[in-house]
Amino acid sequence: MILDETDKKILRLLQEDAHLTLKDIAGKINLSLTPVHDRMKRMEKEGIIEKYVTILNKKKLGQNLIIYCQVTLIKQTHDISEGFNQSIMNMPEVLECNFVSGNFDYLLKVVLPDMESYHYFHQKKLSVLPEVSLINSFFIISEVKSTTVLPI
Repeated sequence: MILDETDKKILRLLQEDAHLTLKDIAGKINLSLTPVHDRMKRMEKEGIIEKYVTILNKKKLGQNLIIYCQVTLIKQTHDISEGFNQSIMNMPEVLECNFVSGNFDYLLKVVLPDMESYHYFHQKKLSVLPEVSLINSFFIISEVKSTTVLPI
């Protein structure tokens, strides 16, 4: 699907505030409601707009510790990877899980309240997975930039 400049303007506005109404968006881009609605529906149907979400403040919810975990599997086979993937899907602490190239197999982004919670997560949830061989963890001291906004 080819996006024109009007589509891009709509997407930029929605990334900044998905709570905007059709009327708000139409007013900001000088277009009537119907074409804005049609464009948004088309982009939803095409999968460009996947979903609308609310972004929560981690710290205000007591999720003060962000950890990146490099995970190495015991073997790099399809079955082992699939088993690991399924286990990770059931761990709400894991915000992101990416299969990567390099010296390890997966990079996880984990959020938890504190170091004690991480110790529990590491010992009772992640390291006990039969597919896991090695875990290296990195603790975030300060978030410099965290965004969900894609450049368009």
